[in-house]
Amino acid sequence: MRFVFAGLFSLILALPAAAAVDVQQVRSPSGIDAWLVESHDIPFVALEIRFKGGASLDAPGKRGAINLMTGLLEEGAGALNAREFATARDALAASFGFDVNDDALSVSAKFLTENRDAAIDLLHQALVAPRFDPDAIERVRGQIAMAIRSEATDPGKIAGRKFNAMAFGDHPYGTSENGTLDSLAALTRDDILSAKDSVIARDRLYVAAVGDITADDLGQLLDRLFAGLPATGAAMPGPADYQLHGGVTVVPFDTPQSVAVFGQPGIDQDNPDFFAAYVLNAVLGSGGFSSRLMREVREKRGLTYGVYSYLYPMDHAALILGQVASGNGRIAEAIEVIRAEWQQAQAQGITETELEAVKTYLTGAYPLRFDGNGNIADILVGMQLQGKGVDYLVHRNDMINAVTLEDVSRVAARLLNAEALHFVVVGKPEGLSSTN
Repeated sequence: MRFVFAGLFSLILALPAAAAVDVQQVRSPSGIDAWLVESHDIPFVALEIRFKGGASLDAPGKRGAINLMTGLLEEGAGALNAREFATARDALAASFGFDVNDDALSVSAKFLTENRDAAIDLLHQALVAPRFDPDAIERVRGQIAMAIRSEATDPGKIAGRKFNAMAFGDHPYGTSENGTLDSLAALTRDDILSAKDSVIARDRLYVAAVGDITADDLGQLLDRLFAGLPATGAAMPGPADYQLHGGVTVVPFDTPQSVAVFGQPGIDQDNPDFFAAYVLNAVLGSGGFSSRLMREVREKRGLTYGVYSYLYPMDHAALILGQVASGNGRIAEAIEVIRAEWQQAQAQGITETELEAVKTYLTGAYPLRFDGNGNIADILVGMQLQGKGVDYLVHRNDMINAVTLEDVSRVAARLLNAEALHFVVVGKPEGLSSTN
């Protein structure tokens, strides 16, 4: 997220640990739902808004339109051009952030209580009446084009894009939300207007607020903020069928170090076995220097500075992904070790010692995420998007602690598949060639 955070806001204190966060479910007079945590110690409010669907709602042939539109939301609205809008926002000591991925468009706002009404009016204009002035369109289009060109020289980005394209084909997940240079150049102002109505609509709206505001005041604020939005947006895309099989794809690139992105099908976040899979992956690949992959690939063999894996549940697909970088002469060995560790975890699960250590880490680290109004609001809106209830905050650590060694072994045997792992390697790897 792109935030310009006024210096005063750095003084905001963290709320209590997760279990002590009192979440109210608020419904505005017009029927907009939101979650609220009141905290009146400091005259400040953090607001997190999500519009479900995100850049995956790009119309056919218009890839990159929603991303371009998102970048223009702070480039002038209503009677204010881009410079006037920025001046008005800064005069209020407010900050607005706009971002998008394939599953959601995010809006973040932070403002002082004394400027709340004016800040909301300004944000309302950005959501309802963005100007999309020609000069702003060309300026932001140029920034995105620069990012596309930069990504074309980044081995990690190249590997990720290639993996997605092979995994998801024609589904929006298969292409970058930036679009291509050609698709970006072809977008018109009418395309941008259509993109806005596709995603910024009330039927896909999620809101969380934390700070110096009451439930009644929040309800009134929501109706003012979202007045005039379309009732419905574009239809959600269908499932993203995973199309990759195990193997290796080499993308030649002149660099002394190869980068590999690897993955296989994963597990949905609402699956009853998700927490067992989460614990499993924490031991296998996401636990920093304590993870098996780091120990075997880096510490024992010195093949890389870093290797990791993570669960990646999206709205329309779920993956287990990872990344490693190594010298061209050693990347083949790094891949061999990763496959071996995957196979061992699949066959044997983890140990009791590993299970207890990772439980201690995961449950102890969780409250540390609640270290400010903005972070709490972000967590709450994310919970709503995932379909979780407010009691998740209280019971999340209990669900981690409830995972047994037998659960992890069962899930490892079912979920992990070393033969299904596909590695996209960008560089000049020695001893590796594409298998497909």
